[in-house]
Amino acid sequence: MPAANDFSFSSAKTLALQIRRRRIGALEALDHFIARIERLDRSINAVVVRDFARARKRARALDRSRGPAGPLHGVPMTVKESFDVAGLATTWGLAAMRDNVVSSNALAVERLQAAGAVVFGKTNVPRLLLDWQSFNVNYGVTNNPWDCTRTPGGSSGGSSAALAAGLTGLDIGSDIGGSIRVPAHFCGLFGHKPTWGLCPPRGHSLLGTVVPTDISAIGPLARSAEDLTLALDAIAGPDAADTSLRYVLPPPRTASLKGLRVAVWAEEPATTTDHEISAKLSELARALQREGAKVGLRARPAFDPKEAYQLFLRLLAAAVGTRLGPEQLAAARARAAASAPDDDSADAVLDRNYDLSHGDWIALNERRAVLRRTWQAFFNDWDVVLCPAFGTAALPHELDVRSAGRRITIGGVELHYNDLLFWPGIAGGFYLPATTAPLGFTRTGLPLGVQIVGPLYGDRTTIAVARQLERRWLAFTAPANLG
Repeated sequence: MPAANDFSFSSAKTLALQIRRRRIGALEALDHFIARIERLDRSINAVVVRDFARARKRARALDRSRGPAGPLHGVPMTVKESFDVAGLATTWGLAAMRDNVVSSNALAVERLQAAGAVVFGKTNVPRLLLDWQSFNVNYGVTNNPWDCTRTPGGSSGGSSAALAAGLTGLDIGSDIGGSIRVPAHFCGLFGHKPTWGLCPPRGHSLLGTVVPTDISAIGPLARSAEDLTLALDAIAGPDAADTSLRYVLPPPRTASLKGLRVAVWAEEPATTTDHEISAKLSELARALQREGAKVGLRARPAFDPKEAYQLFLRLLAAAVGTRLGPEQLAAARARAAASAPDDDSADAVLDRNYDLSHGDWIALNERRAVLRRTWQAFFNDWDVVLCPAFGTAALPHELDVRSAGRRITIGGVELHYNDLLFWPGIAGGFYLPATTAPLGFTRTGLPLGVQIVGPLYGDRTTIAVARQLERRWLAFTAPANLG
């Protein structure tokens, strides 16, 4: 049993409340997490950029302040390495960017600090944020606290590992192909990919671009659903450099599970999903029915899921193609030319579309707009969709080949590694908000997550459902091997 004063796995909301009431100090909380990092992080390697001295100075100032700085008053937190923090390097895992020390904070970091958070470090990522394995030449490999032979996910893998290991109070990541949702699933956490455009990403770009990347969103990872709301409220809203408009998100569609209209999409012929995940989702569906929810086991949006997935892949390639250098693009063109015309694997589709023409992108975006309206029509009848966050539990480390060369076997079926993009893409590719919440565990004890998808700007609904599941189904559970 942890000691009475051990708040390693407390929620950020609880930490902020305890600090505001002066039951613990901001510096005391910060030093607690620093001590855990120094004791445990050598084997996990999650918090790879450390800014302890400046964080201690800020924590002391908060302890001397007369009133709370905001809803995250004194909460020690980390951010994904890809976010700019003034005075620290932002590298995205690239050796050439090792000395890229930035002079200003990302807007999200500014907003979190304005809400009272104490940012004390940055968490590990894969190279260019393009992998579910979080390793790079600058900072090495991050391990999953549940099983160090496995990845905590990516690209926000350091974020999820730090939270699951009790090394930080809160974290924010980014997500274009599941990079928040998959790490949350792999580590038994809560994660929220907001509606595209809701949270401005200024300061989350190696090139200093101000135009948001298509599909990509920034959002929080946490040990409780309420923390997702706290962080989202801090970082959401337009960039004042662009407009003086303000967003007012709709309230949650329901305050309880009773009466919730939930479609359960436990498996799909267009992809392969581990039976343990589908079975656990079916078990959850039965539990929701007992709670009084209206559950649809066959309700689906009126489009071909495979077509929607292929559309997502093409748009994803166009979005991330801007991160690739000339040599990488040339290699992709060569692979595309050598692939069979009917090869519809994720690897082949991505290779064909990294340098998509503007005209082709316009046509794809038009088709996406049609399917987005189909999704919205679906949400006239259903409040949320529950589906897998990913097709399998945490993957073993596989670091010696690029992701396109990897294979994974699920239920006896061998897949291209990147074909696991289906479940992240079916929501993210259409700009929808999606929250990951703990679903259960595999027979071998690895965490599983459920993806809660809602209508455009239905962020408060998906998080509210996650909160209800946290209360009535499963809350965050700390790995047993960590003190």
